[in-house]
Amino acid sequence: MDLAQQARQIRKKILQMHHRANSSHVGSALSCLDLLVALYFDILKIDPQHPAAPERDRFILSKGHAASALYATLAAKGFFSPAILDGYCQDNGQLPGHVTRGYVSGVEASTGSLGHGLAMGVGMALAARFDKLDYKTFVLLSDGECDEGSTWEAALLAAHKKLSNLVAIIDYNKIQSFGRTQDVINLEPFKDKWASFGWSVKEINGHNFDEIRSTFKTILFAPDKPSVVIAHTVKGKGVSFMEDKLEWHYKAPNREQLEAALKELDAVL
Repeated sequence: MDLAQQARQIRKKILQMHHRANSSHVGSALSCLDLLVALYFDILKIDPQHPAAPERDRFILSKGHAASALYATLAAKGFFSPAILDGYCQDNGQLPGHVTRGYVSGVEASTGSLGHGLAMGVGMALAARFDKLDYKTFVLLSDGECDEGSTWEAALLAAHKKLSNLVAIIDYNKIQSFGRTQDVINLEPFKDKWASFGWSVKEINGHNFDEIRSTFKTILFAPDKPSVVIAHTVKGKGVSFMEDKLEWHYKAPNREQLEAALKELDAVL
């Protein structure tokens, strides 16, 4: 199964999870999914049979409200049974609505209070240096959490410590909780901001697998600098009536919408 096919199958699972749980953030999960699929099925040095191997790459989903995308990707990769996904965000289920460590294999950190993931990634990258291990730490952030001062504090420290084993990925779908990023707090010139903080920066189409893979395979981008990938994405990607719509930050698909979305994904060649 190629990456695009894998992503379509996982998108369908995510939609079913949100419908079953009547939970929010489906648009956020769909926008970052292609990045997750490329990482877990082609880039990360991981083994689902040995999830705690000291030399494994670390991945933190700092935008923890997109938990369904991470859980569904981990299940597809073989970290745990896909049947566990049926209990997502439900009473007596095994998967909390925000990313939570300790319930299933493969989750490196609990997240959801935005602005914490990059700082944890800095700690993991420093630990690799102290332990003389060559793993990389990848942190996927939302664009909205780049409003958080703690994100930029971590960015400053990472550059100061020359953490070339640290990679930040921004899911730049340009919609956050209450509006478009340009209207809430404008992030532009976004690339220049990261560069001024001492990071090596590349911008990509976050839904083009060739571009994603080729970019990730060239990390590290520059010696003695952390790397950041600004991935231009679309909220609700893959379902036409959800794409670039603020309301899908909060809404869950009803039965009719779920069936329409699944039909649309099945029709993609």
